[in-house]
Formats: sequence, C-alpha cells, structure tokens
Amino acid sequence: MDASVRSLSSSSCTRSLMAAALPQSDSPRAPFSSMKPWVRRQGKGGLLSSSSLVGLVLPRAAAVRSELQNGGDNGGVAAEEVGVDVTVSPRVRALNPSKTMAITDQASSLVQAGVPVIRLAAGEPDFDTPAPIAEAGIHAIREGYTRYTPNAGSLDLCKAVCHKLQEENGLSYTPDQILVSNGAKQCILQAVLAVCSPGDEVIIPAPYWVSYPEMARLADATPVILPTHISDNFLLRPEVLASKLNEKSRLLILCSPSNPTGSVYPKELLEHIADLVRMHPRLLVLSDEIYEHIIYAPAKHTSFASLPDMWERTLTVNGFSKAFAMTGWRLGYLAAPKHFVAACGKIQSQSTSGASSISQKAGLAALGLGHAGGEAVSTMVKAFRERRDFLVKGFRELEGVKISEPQGAFYLFLDFSSYYGSVVEEFGIIKDSESLCRFLLDKAQVALVPGDAFGDDNCIRISYAASLSTLQEAMEKMKKAMALIRPPVAV
Repeated sequence: MDASVRSLSSSSCTRSLMAAALPQSDSPRAPFSSMKPWVRRQGKGGLLSSSSLVGLVLPRAAAVRSELQNGGDNGGVAAEEVGVDVTVSPRVRALNPSKTMAITDQASSLVQAGVPVIRLAAGEPDFDTPAPIAEAGIHAIREGYTRYTPNAGSLDLCKAVCHKLQEENGLSYTPDQILVSNGAKQCILQAVLAVCSPGDEVIIPAPYWVSYPEMARLADATPVILPTHISDNFLLRPEVLASKLNEKSRLLILCSPSNPTGSVYPKELLEHIADLVRMHPRLLVLSDEIYEHIIYAPAKHTSFASLPDMWERTLTVNGFSKAFAMTGWRLGYLAAPKHFVAACGKIQSQSTSGASSISQKAGLAALGLGHAGGEAVSTMVKAFRERRDFLVKGFRELEGVKISEPQGAFYLFLDFSSYYGSVVEEFGIIKDSESLCRFLLDKAQVALVPGDAFGDDNCIRISYAASLSTLQEAMEKMKKAMALIRPPVAV
C-alpha cells in the first residue's frame, strides 16, 4: 500500500515559510500595516518565479518584523508590489485533460450557438433512467433521506451489491469489502492511488479509456502502454504482457467490455492472463466492468476475480451509469479484499466522503430490477445492438475503413488510417485522427473522438448511445463528407 495512503497528511510551504520569517506574537492586535496585498507586478516579466517570490517574501517578512519591534513604524520601508504565484503542482501540470470531455463540451457550445452538431463523442446513454429507479430517488427526497450516509455506503446498498456479485458474477464478498463512491471513475482513481507507489508501473493495454494513464501519473506511477491490434479485435496477447512484466509491475488494468473498442475478453484468454499474473507476487489487477450488462450474444462476461487465485489480487469496479442510464446520479462501487477497500475508503473519507444518499436509494432500486437489470436493461441493450448493426453495415460500405465488430459497450473504434495523407479542398491534409475528426466536425457537423486520445491514432471512436434516427442522419452526413476526400498525396 502506498505510504501516502497510510499517513494522510498535508503541509503548506507558504505557511511554513511565513511562520519561519515572522515573529510570533501573543497580541491579536499586532500591527501589519506594511503587509500589502500581492498584485501583479507591472512591466516586463509578468508573474515572478517561485525563487523570486521567496526573495521578496523574506525581505517583506523582515520589514514586518522590524515594524512589530518598532511599534508599527516601519522606518520608511516602501511597500513593494509583487505578483501572485499562480504556479500549480508539477503533478497537475503533467496531467492531460480528458479529450472526450473537451470535445463533448465543444460540441455542446456549438449546439448552444445554433450549429446543428450531431454529438457522438460522449459515452452517455440517450435513454432516461428507468422509472422505478427515478421514483426511488424521488421517494428518498420526499421521505427525508437526504443526510450523510456512512463513508463506505449505506449498509442496505452494500448488501445488495454483495448479492448481485454472488448471483451474477460468482463472487463472494461481505459488506465491509464494498466501497460505494461517486461514480466508477472515483473508484478507479482511489484504487490506483491506494495501491501504487512512486516508481511502480501500471500496465495498460491500448486502446484504453482516456483516464487510465493520467490516474497512474497522479499516483506518481509510470503507465506502461501495451498496444493491441484491430486484427486481434484489440485484445491483449499474453506474450506481449509477459514481455513487459517485471518487479516494478504493480497494477494491470483490464476493461471488458472495453471502452473504446467494445471488445470482450473471452474466459480462455483471461485464464492465460491470470497464469501470468500468478507468477508475479506484487502484481494486482483492476478489473473495470462498468459495461458488464451491455454485451451482445454470443459474447459472455467473465469477472476476472472469479478465476482461480485471482480474488485476492483483483479490485473489481462497477457502477450504475452505463447499464442503468444513470450517468448524472454519480454512483459506482469497488469490491476487493478488505485491506484494499479500507485504503480506498481512507482516501474517500478525506475527499468526497460518501456518495449521495438519494443516489444510493436509486442504486438499490436498480439492483432490484432483476438479473442483469431485468427487462429495463435488456430493452436498452437490444436498441444498442440494432444501432451497432446499422453502423457496422454502413461503414463497411466505405472503402478503406477497417472494422472490429464490438461485442459489448456502445462504441465503434474504426481504423481510418488509409485516409491519412489525403487532401481536402478548403481544409487541407488529413494527417491523423485529430485532423480527421476536425474535418468531420467542420464538413459533416458530427462530433467524434480522435483515437490518439485512447492511444491509437489510426482510429476514431464513435458512440452509438444515440437514437437510430440520429445515427442514420450522422451516417449520411459522414458519407457525403468522406466523398470529398481525394486519394492520399504521394510521400
């Protein structure tokens, strides 16, 4: 477990600096007339560097000390105007913003400005939350269930999660091995922070969900990206994994069904991966199963923790956003051995505390809909499959597009690299996934996500969590736009 999790504490460099520089006084009325607010220094140079600030803070502190010692007379020391230090943590500076969120926000801004953009970037179901779930939330408000819950989640929800995991996944947990959080995203981040130490390696197959590498960096761990190929349906080859494992390998992240590819890991392949994991005592597995119920037969979901000897090594993450169309409710959960759950709970207790009490009541209702979400979820999955089939058929009619037909989730991850190097009149050269997405936004008014955000620049991601009529319109517009592309320029 990371040492920073074992002893959650904080310090302030500024407070320490000022405490060392300023005298301590018992008087609440000690004069501070010479302490002027920091403002931006005018002229060349803009904001001061941190070293310059130290050089200015210490003399000012000395001036204040002199004023205090001389009864408030600072002896004519002129107040020097200095700039506010706006630097941020190196850890945050190294962090990349989520490209999916950025594109979604950009598309929303265009829509608000009157541009009829078709938004196929966000991973958010277009369905309303099923009525029984929504009613449970409304009832919770009306009944006054609006106070804090225990940090780890209400006992009734934790018990319901245990029941779900036993019945649907063959996994045995007790309520103290469950942590309910504000979405699966928080569960994943806390898990990475809890188990990784500086210098550890987090193994991430690509294409990956955009946040995995950044979460590893937040933990001062090193993301190790393992490429997969469309010819393998973007599934990780065991021999590739074996070649990268070493004594620094701490966490392997698996997502099945996958965002962004829709690939589903068959049980046999997971068993081969488990054989490799078993050979490395430090190696844990984070199994992201948020799309578990959005799966298309004959594909079947296998929880990694259900494999022999993997329960003790696996942190399983799931939630309600995708299958139950509850993205705005912000509710997810972690299931893992108690010591890992306790570590994650410690982080949560010092950040957000427990998830919304109202959302937890809604989550309890969701788990009460029946096996795999019952008819409400199966109806949505049927619609997703129809949309997938329509898009796969349409894109197969486009020359040069490579397709791996998704077996789950609601994304297509299509290889458009044969178009790279193409010239488009009044646009320029399409050189990569980002320029292709800009072209489609400009010419077709369809917002998609470039594959470089997911670690594969050959592809773009299309979310089909939109109505069939919307997808039909988008397909028509994209085909017209792609017809404008001339063959790639000679290199």
